[in-house]
Amino acid sequence: MREMAGVGRPRVSVSGVFVCHDGAGRILLARRSAGARDEPGTWDCGAGALEFGETFEAAVAREVHEEYGVRPLGVEQIGVRNVLRGDPVDSHWVAVVFAVRVEPDEVRICEPHKFDALMWCAPDALPAPLHSQCGESLALWRAAG
Repeated sequence: MREMAGVGRPRVSVSGVFVCHDGAGRILLARRSAGARDEPGTWDCGAGALEFGETFEAAVAREVHEEYGVRPLGVEQIGVRNVLRGDPVDSHWVAVVFAVRVEPDEVRICEPHKFDALMWCAPDALPAPLHSQCGESLALWRAAG
């Protein structure tokens, strides 16, 4: 096994990406606030890190509740993405992508330091600008549909 550069910092992380939907064709997007880790002001679907010992489904359910204050009504894995960002690559993660049905009337912003607006929209009427990684996740959702 190769020695890890940057001891203490993972070289590859794993996250659960989720496209929340209402079961009737609308998807939920959140606008990243000024305090967001990257790409503030862009619209994005949700995501969160997988914690040690956690199943993908449990991680997604936890993250959906943390971000939107709602429990999933259904969780379906729809794809996996190998995400490499930067040139040279300075960010690498494996994104396991899920479609998550939620009750639209119960959704709210629970992490205002990360998000400043929520929007339910049709997949052919998306707000702009989108986060650089959102389009590929939404393409997986469309393909699974």
